[in-house]
Amino acid sequence: MNIDVYTATGTKKGTASLPSSLFEAAINDGLMHQAVMRQQSNRRNAIAHARNRGEMVGSTRKVYAQKHTGRARRGPIRSPLMRGGGKAFGPRSNANFIKEMPKAMRRAALLSCLSLQAKNKAILGLENYPDNAKTKDAVALLKKLPVELGRHILVVTPDHHKGLVLSLRNVPNVKTLYASYLNPEDILKSRHIIFMVDALKKAEEVFGGTRSKIQKRLIALEESPKVASPHKPKKVVKIAKKSPSKKS
Repeated sequence: MNIDVYTATGTKKGTASLPSSLFEAAINDGLMHQAVMRQQSNRRNAIAHARNRGEMVGSTRKVYAQKHTGRARRGPIRSPLMRGGGKAFGPRSNANFIKEMPKAMRRAALLSCLSLQAKNKAILGLENYPDNAKTKDAVALLKKLPVELGRHILVVTPDHHKGLVLSLRNVPNVKTLYASYLNPEDILKSRHIIFMVDALKKAEEVFGGTRSKIQKRLIALEESPKVASPHKPKKVVKIAKKSPSKKS
């Protein structure tokens, strides 16, 4: 699969081939959804906190006697049943939202996201860019490229690029990202992804290599013919009847 490559002035120079190990993987919607939910859940912080009966300020004395009053049983005033008491089963600040996901599944989800964006023709290349930080020049370049300003645009660099990072940090909906920090959420929410030519090589070094077991299994499932296998008949076990013994 080839993409168009542009220069820093916005002119089209040629094409570049995308690595097949990254952009030609099997697309699995369920796996991508699971990876994005994990990423957002792990970033979540527990803010809401309700005090329970042990954290409330008040006396521990029993309000009135247990028996012989004709009223319902009452404990201390910090009870959740009393006005001003603690909250029963309220939100806690130590809530844990961390979700685990095997490394092979995370990698397969990332390759699936890259392949989906390549299939949608949302990826283009950038050959080079000067190191001078000037937002005006960066916006002028984006206007010349075949991208929609105002939509989410992701610019992938091989490593720290002072010119791009400082020039695009104030542009709305434009984000710069290292190739080694590629993640499903940023890839899927971006309308356009601009890869520097060196960033493609860096991404192939980090996430390329041999395909994972999950990717191989997904490819095998897609290539295998879908034939409905007939149900195997159950084995019938015949029990031989004992012949009646003859009495002598």
